Amino acid sequence: MRSSDLPLKRIARGKVRDVYEVDADRLLLVATDRVSAYDVVMDEPIPMKGAVLTQLSAWWFGQLGGVSAPGGVSAPGDAVQHHMISADADAIAAAVPALGPHRAEIAGRAMLCRRCTVFPVECVIRGYITGSAWREYAKHGTLAGEKLPAGLQESGRLDPPIFSPATKAESGHDENITIGRMREVLGADITAELERLARLVYGRGRDIAAPRGIIIADTKFEFGCTASGGILLIDEVLTPDSSRFWPADGYAPGRPQPSFDKQPLRDWLDVERHAGRWNGEAPPPPLPPEVVDATSKRYLEAYRRLTGRDLVVR
Repeated sequence: MRSSDLPLKRIARGKVRDVYEVDADRLLLVATDRVSAYDVVMDEPIPMKGAVLTQLSAWWFGQLGGVSAPGGVSAPGDAVQHHMISADADAIAAAVPALGPHRAEIAGRAMLCRRCTVFPVECVIRGYITGSAWREYAKHGTLAGEKLPAGLQESGRLDPPIFSPATKAESGHDENITIGRMREVLGADITAELERLARLVYGRGRDIAAPRGIIIADTKFEFGCTASGGILLIDEVLTPDSSRFWPADGYAPGRPQPSFDKQPLRDWLDVERHAGRWNGEAPPPPLPPEVVDATSKRYLEAYRRLTGRDLVVR
């Protein structure tokens, strides 16, 4: 499904998600099968991608309901509250009767959520140096303008992981900012709490993924504030779209790593760009069926490895 059409007020349409207003307290997030690369949304959908993003996020929310402190000792304040009410189609249709006739459309890909005010900063945790962080470091030895230790290798592990906030861009790439700048935007107390929560969730996710053969190289989280002042983990969590998942059995620092995400799509687009058949802007070139299929299989494999089961949409 490339786009949704539900009998609710649609209040936003992102690169992947359609967001609907249910009432003053609830939203419905629908993850479509749209896929973007290099900030361009492709014309062809990736089968099952939206279901993977929704159901994997729901699985993680279940895992993170009571995050423990290091060593497994529970501590006050270590539970991570989140926005998910349900990602089950029957439960959603029962809670929002207007969606009853649209059960097939929401099955697997819709999440009923608590409504909140989104903090305008992405909370990025980098456990390994790669992507835009590596490009800046390789050129300047910095991240968001701040010095990092000398001698780091591409894809090398960062110990401890780096909290690296970024601005939320409506279009184009997010921009890395310093923690000092985040404090200016959100205040010192909120900044400290979001960093604590982001590190807590990343650490838990890393520990769950490791025995499943997946390295979570980096990830980004979003948080929101309820009317009563509570902080919620929102949007998608530890998915192939919000994180870099690397297969642990082939990991070797000093070079880029393969990923469980849309790498087959990016690889093919790189060939098209280098051959002069695409200028990197919209409209994108038509995707060959084999690229669509390979990308879909990559998302489904990430779900299977993490959860231990195949994704079945009911």
